[in-house]
Amino acid sequence: MARTALARRLPVAVLSLALSTTLLTACGNSDSPDAAKPAAGQSAAGSAATFPRSVKHAAGTAEIKAQPKRVVVLDSGELDDVTLLGITPVGAVSPHMKTEGGFPNYLKDKIKDTKDVGPMTEPNLELIASLKPDVILSSKVRHGKVFDKLNAIAPTVLAETTGLPWKENLALYAQALGKETEAKKALDDYQARATKLGQAIKEKNAGTAPTASVVRFVAGPTRLYQKASFSGTVLKDVGLARPASQDVDAAMLDVSAEEINKADADLVFVTVADDPTKTKQNEVQSTAVWQGLNAVKNGKVFNVPDETWMSGIGVQAADQMLGDIAKAAGVDAPK
Repeated sequence: MARTALARRLPVAVLSLALSTTLLTACGNSDSPDAAKPAAGQSAAGSAATFPRSVKHAAGTAEIKAQPKRVVVLDSGELDDVTLLGITPVGAVSPHMKTEGGFPNYLKDKIKDTKDVGPMTEPNLELIASLKPDVILSSKVRHGKVFDKLNAIAPTVLAETTGLPWKENLALYAQALGKETEAKKALDDYQARATKLGQAIKEKNAGTAPTASVVRFVAGPTRLYQKASFSGTVLKDVGLARPASQDVDAAMLDVSAEEINKADADLVFVTVADDPTKTKQNEVQSTAVWQGLNAVKNGKVFNVPDETWMSGIGVQAADQMLGDIAKAAGVDAPK
């Protein structure tokens, strides 16, 4: 059946394969001897513009006939990634916790012609089909249940999950887009800036990195973000230490107002993911426990954008984080 017919009927197909070790190797996360082999459609030299190609991903294998020009992205990390690689997506969803709606402010100059196909939890399939995408990018954790319907519209590439594996996800999407070289350079340049920033911060603090804590106020329990999160990986790349509550290989820890002392650190970064009146921010920050934090008493609590520290999940958001960290630490931001 032709793809256009499939797009109209949106049939259901069941496809399930693990994220390929080939893609993970792009960020040095696999020792498999097969991981070094070029993907189907690529030369041994890894020519990023060679198509057609087969791209293995978390829900199967995408057969991409030509280098994609019309791209739809269904989460904010993918939006950061494709604009980083010089592509303006024809369709995208806004961050799922951005209550005021709209795309991320830090990317607004790069997505003026992008159509909103959200909400992220239930993307508009008819609208996506009308945009005639060459490829659709998302993750299994977000859109695994509608993969077959998306894949009927255009080849769909899903990462396994979001957050922690953001660098591997960039490598995956770059392969689908024929932009491997650009992605690798962007990651290398970012890591160099993060390292440079960490060195400057240590020099300012007699060779010892300060501790950094991340607090997120949401409509529900207050969250402390740990090492296995996007913000956690960026802090690690900079080389900042974490307080005991966050020096854990997990994504987050929910805490009550009485437990907010677990957030204390030399530097405390605070984000708000929702309308503040729907969160416990006022309640928590008015407690004696919060007011007793060393960071509060020392004026070392910094409000930072949720859209970069939490939802961005890409190199461009990470670069924004580096600027925030530099300002908080009293050093120049890396160029």
